[in-house]
Amino acid sequence: MRYRKLGDTGLMVSEVSFGTIPVLQGSVPVLPDYYNLSEEQALAVMEHAFRLGCNLYDTAIVPEYGDAEPKLGKFASGGRREKIIISDKARFFDGNEMYMAVLESCENLGTCPDLYFVHQADWDHEEEIFRKGGALDALGQLKAEGRIRFAGLASHYYDILLRGAGDARVDVLQGSGNLLERGMLDRIREEPAFRRKGLLINKVYAAGILPAFFAPELLIKSVLSYPISSALIGIGSAEQADEAFGQEMGTEIPLPDFEQVLSVLEKEFLPIPCCRCQRCRCPYGTEIHTAFRQYNYFFLGKDHWSLRKLDMGIRESAGRCRKCADMPCLTDCPSRIRIPDEIQKIAELVESRKPQHFAPS
Repeated sequence: MRYRKLGDTGLMVSEVSFGTIPVLQGSVPVLPDYYNLSEEQALAVMEHAFRLGCNLYDTAIVPEYGDAEPKLGKFASGGRREKIIISDKARFFDGNEMYMAVLESCENLGTCPDLYFVHQADWDHEEEIFRKGGALDALGQLKAEGRIRFAGLASHYYDILLRGAGDARVDVLQGSGNLLERGMLDRIREEPAFRRKGLLINKVYAAGILPAFFAPELLIKSVLSYPISSALIGIGSAEQADEAFGQEMGTEIPLPDFEQVLSVLEKEFLPIPCCRCQRCRCPYGTEIHTAFRQYNYFFLGKDHWSLRKLDMGIRESAGRCRKCADMPCLTDCPSRIRIPDEIQKIAELVESRKPQHFAPS
């Protein structure tokens, strides 16, 4: 295992880090498999990863990640606390709610986390997060009180991460990207503002989809080819830990370009050639890149989950697309995707599958 600087924090983190969703007890629909790990099993998997060189463990507050947070706390208490870095997060945007969430996390962990992120920061809550008295101010206060060491911002949206990169209150960022959805990573590589912030990247396996098409080693090394601190992988077994942590990180392997990745997927279906660069801002608020992702995920094994997500407004989006005269998305898309046509195609897919997937209860 090799290690990288976590921005200007002074910490060195393993190039691959441990995501704890799969060690929870229960079922999470977006995961590649069903996990129901007991405390003993979870601790054994975390210990196995530690012995392979992992020193960064990422979790979230109990309502989001089930019992993963207290399991990680139990692992840390077993003589590991000074040897690992704990990353935690909560989906609260108001300062008071975030402050109380961190106190709860400290209690669940039995220790203070090193990194704490505002989780799932989006456009609807952006101003609430960044404003005076918002979540970032709360993390700053907790940092001053010694309850956390560094404040973080986690988002799937490039513009929000870029704003965080320019905010002195933010020490660490967490974004997403992979071999297919590389658009955000490409933009981060081109933007100097990200260089002073620690950067963790999740969704390296695209919710467990991509390992069916590409070797885990290739997926991890493709993300590590970017200027990031660590690739965050959800680990639920010793075998998955071996795949993620047990390889020679310094070994060079050829990385496929975007067209080559699409050619592999085309053996199964015709994907929308979207890298999720997020330059296609819709004047009506449709998250075009998210709709395209869900469409591709539908054909890559997440059919029911993807349709549920797509059914939340795709018909309205298609209707607005038909009426839009300006269509700035077409000009802004570097891949020149016929976005209105693709949106209509997605709406037709959802409508055709609705009797099967959304039958009345």
